[in-house]
Amino acid sequence: MGREQAIAHGKPRAGLTVWFTGLSGAGKTTICRYVQMELAARDMAVEVLDGDVVRTHLCKDLGYSEADRKENIRRIAHVAKMLTHHGKIVLVAAISPYRSGRDEARSIIGNFIEVYVNASLAVCEQRDPKGLYHKARIGMIHGFTGIDDPYEAPLSPDVECFTGDETPQESAAKVFASVMAFLSR
Repeated sequence: MGREQAIAHGKPRAGLTVWFTGLSGAGKTTICRYVQMELAARDMAVEVLDGDVVRTHLCKDLGYSEADRKENIRRIAHVAKMLTHHGKIVLVAAISPYRSGRDEARSIIGNFIEVYVNASLAVCEQRDPKGLYHKARIGMIHGFTGIDDPYEAPLSPDVECFTGDETPQESAAKVFASVMAFLSR
């Protein structure tokens, strides 16, 4: 039974969290916004949790130690879980550098698609939309993911977007197709 049929038959509608992970500048937020537009155009209930926005509000008390990064992801996961359990499609765009943190998020949330926004460090540094890589390279930022803090790429993501080779629209189309396939189960 598809999502629309389940709603028509009065069955509760399960939500979904789509977790975009990748280096800073890989294109997580850009792809997330394209997917959001596609879902909203179909009148689907969608919420976006952007890692930068969450950091400045819900997690402003946290630093960038490994423990703080894991706590940041745990908090995002719990918010996503509440929204998902209320039938929302939640798009999370967060670096989430550690596999264990993403695995914990998946186990907390349940309905979960992991999207690896795969761009090489060189591509991300070339884009450097916020100038962060430059600051990390000259020592103004310490513990920066990909420079002096590790990024653990997913071993088997549900969707992989190669943003050094794909347009944001091509990447978003792959994610959108995966979301629709998940929801039609």
